[in-house]
Amino acid sequence: MLRSALDLHGYTLECRDGSIGHVKDVLFDDEYWHARYLVVDTSRFLSGDKVLIAPHACGEPDWQAQAIPVAMDREQVEGAPSIDEDAPVSRRVERSVLDYFDWAPYWATPFPPGIAPLPMHVVDKQIERGTEVHEEDQRHLRSAHEVKGYAIAAKDDEIGHVEDLICDTADWAVRYLVVDTRNWLPGRKVLIAPAWVEKISFANHHVRVDHTAEQVKGAPAFDPEAPVNRAYEQELFDYYGRPVYW
Repeated sequence: MLRSALDLHGYTLECRDGSIGHVKDVLFDDEYWHARYLVVDTSRFLSGDKVLIAPHACGEPDWQAQAIPVAMDREQVEGAPSIDEDAPVSRRVERSVLDYFDWAPYWATPFPPGIAPLPMHVVDKQIERGTEVHEEDQRHLRSAHEVKGYAIAAKDDEIGHVEDLICDTADWAVRYLVVDTRNWLPGRKVLIAPAWVEKISFANHHVRVDHTAEQVKGAPAFDPEAPVNRAYEQELFDYYGRPVYW
């Protein structure tokens, strides 16, 4: 199911024996565009602070109850390494979390538990460069809250800013960036797939897409109140003349 990443903010995580906290953020990697962790504030339920929970350890969210089931016990989460919400999540911090929960590192294996197989060009890229990452500074995790407001530029003009991310909760792939065009084009929102992003600069808070402003202007409008269904997706990909991902 395709859902807003930012809408998950405040959802309660429910372990087998009770609540553990609320979602504060979603961390995705900007290399393969998958949500890798939920940042969970446990201070109201446990003695800890903020912890990282991988989406593949969670079940399908209950959208009515605004709750996400987690296949573990409260005691296990309480002993997890805490993180500093204001500091970037380094590879060293990730390793401590993955080692504690005995989760496979997503950067070292093509098919981590609970994650759908990656495209073959990604797998080939991993094999070519080797599966083990040695560089501590090689970080690709980004906050969904962080990218909100990033400027979006088409090939010929600026067209808006990032409003949200749309994730597929089946495999937690980031399927779309929600672009608000109201400051440049008639007030409307449109979707841009990560595959159509030419460049993203986190230093400059800027995203460049492989379309003209006129193309984006005529794209099928996105209604945040309506579900992103396959019919809408097909219309979107047909409009841009792009191959579908499914």
